[in-house]
Amino acid sequence: LVVTGGRIDVKSVTFHYGKGFGVLDGIDLVVRPGEKVGLVGPSGAGKTTLANLILRLYDLEGGKILIDGQDIAEVTQNSLRANIGVVSQDTALFHRSLRDNIKLGMPDATDAQVIAAARKAEAHEFILGLRDNRERAGYDAYVGERGVKLSGGQRQRVAIARVFLKDAPILILDEATSALDSDIEAAIQENLARLMENKTVIAIAHRLSTIAALDRL
Repeated sequence: LVVTGGRIDVKSVTFHYGKGFGVLDGIDLVVRPGEKVGLVGPSGAGKTTLANLILRLYDLEGGKILIDGQDIAEVTQNSLRANIGVVSQDTALFHRSLRDNIKLGMPDATDAQVIAAARKAEAHEFILGLRDNRERAGYDAYVGERGVKLSGGQRQRVAIARVFLKDAPILILDEATSALDSDIEAAIQENLARLMENKTVIAIAHRLSTIAALDRL
């Protein structure tokens, strides 16, 4: 995949998780390069499903998704996902150090770049206070399987740090701040707005603070 502008075309997309009905049926959506589009709707409407289809976590049952005119079914998954930054409600962390978890976005990043991304995500302070059961501390501390040693809000901030570091041209934010307290969300919001500049963004949102920053719902 070669991303030049970040235009996303969803054409007559159908997906029923193999059940033959329900979820998404003939969805059309155009997200112009650099546009910030919010998906709103009740739980179960298919918002996260659509985001997962753009990431090709599932193959479509009908229709096509194009990024800058390229059918995502015909590009390598590595190139597709390298160009998309994701923050989801359910953040996947690995039983590795905090540093390694953030560097998933950019494996060859320097320590300075990792710390800068963590600061933007309001994660640096809590990371410095972490210590694991083997006395590894700060960015060297291990987070446990699936990040079990961190709170939901801490996991989400690590995921946001990862996206800051990766700096991909397309962003998918699935309830990106749902696990955060209002004061931490307010602190991150300004940086998230900066991160979204000049990027194509699809945001699944219920909070008005997130929605207010978008171009179109």
